Amino acid sequence: MALSLTGFVDRVTEQGLNVLSSRVLQHGELAAQWDLTIDERRIQHSISKSFTCMAAGLAISEGKLSLHTKLKEFFPQYVFEDANIEPAMHPGDLTLYDLLRMTSGHDNPPLTMTERASLEEKDWVKYYMSLPLDRAPGELFTYSSGDTFIISALIQAATGQTVQDYLTPRLFEPLGIHDVYWETSPLGITLGCAGLVINNEELSRFGQFLLQRGLWEGKQLVPAEWIDFVTRKQIDNQGSSDWSQGYGCQFWMCTHDVYRADGAYGQFCIVLSDQDAVIAINSQEEHMQEILDIVWAEIFPQL
Repeated sequence: MALSLTGFVDRVTEQGLNVLSSRVLQHGELAAQWDLTIDERRIQHSISKSFTCMAAGLAISEGKLSLHTKLKEFFPQYVFEDANIEPAMHPGDLTLYDLLRMTSGHDNPPLTMTERASLEEKDWVKYYMSLPLDRAPGELFTYSSGDTFIISALIQAATGQTVQDYLTPRLFEPLGIHDVYWETSPLGITLGCAGLVINNEELSRFGQFLLQRGLWEGKQLVPAEWIDFVTRKQIDNQGSSDWSQGYGCQFWMCTHDVYRADGAYGQFCIVLSDQDAVIAINSQEEHMQEILDIVWAEIFPQL
C-alpha cells in the first residue's frame, strides 16, 4: 500500500496548524509529499544547529578539534581574571562537548534571538566569554543557542573558514544543496544556531544522509561514528512528551525511539532508523507538539 499523507493533511487542517510542506522518504525513495503552495526555501531556525554539529564532527575527524577542546585554547584573549569568580565558573574552561550537549552552566543562556537583535557588543564571542557561569558545566541541560553560536566560532577559529564555507564542499555540495544562505554575526561568523535557509526537499536529503550514517552516493561525508554519537542521548532534559526524551549533541530524542533535528515554528527532520525512513516538515506554527502528535498518529503507523 502506498504511503498517504491525506490523514496527516486533514488533521493539521482541522486543527488549524500552519504546516507548509511535508516529505516522507523510505528505503531511499520519496514515499509521499505534500505542499500547501510550493516548497520554497525557508529559514530552518534551530535545525541549523544540527548542520553545525556536522561541521564539528568533521573538524574533529581532521584533527583540528576534539570533544575536550576548551574555549580558552582558541580564545585566550577573552579569558579574564576576577578574584570573585572561581576558575571553574569561567566560560574559557567550557569544552566543545559541554557546548554540543548544552550543559554550559548558564541559568539564562546568552545570545537568544531577542538578545542578538539588540546587543550593542558586535563581538559575540567576547560577550559570551564575559559572562561567568551560574553552575558547574557538564551537569544540567539548558537549551542555549549561544552555545551553538560559540561552537560555530570555535570551528571557524580552528579551521580558518566559516562553518558555511567549511561545509560547502564537504556537505552542502555533495548533497546537491547549492547557493546556501546562512545568517552571520556582525563580525561575519556563521550564526550556527539558526539562520540557515533551505527548502524542505533539501532538508529531507539531509535526513537521508543522517539515516545512512553520513554515507552519500558511496562516499562517507561525515564519519558514521560521529552520526551515531551525536544522535543518541547524551543528557537528560526536562520537558513534556517529545521534549522530555533526552538530548544528544544538537539533536533531540523523540518518543517512538527515533531522533530529530527541529527548529522553531515547526521545522522538523525526523530520522526513523528502524523504519528506514525520514520525515521532513516545514511549518510556520507555534504548536509544534501538536504537529508531532499527528505525525505519530497518521504517518508513523504506515512506515
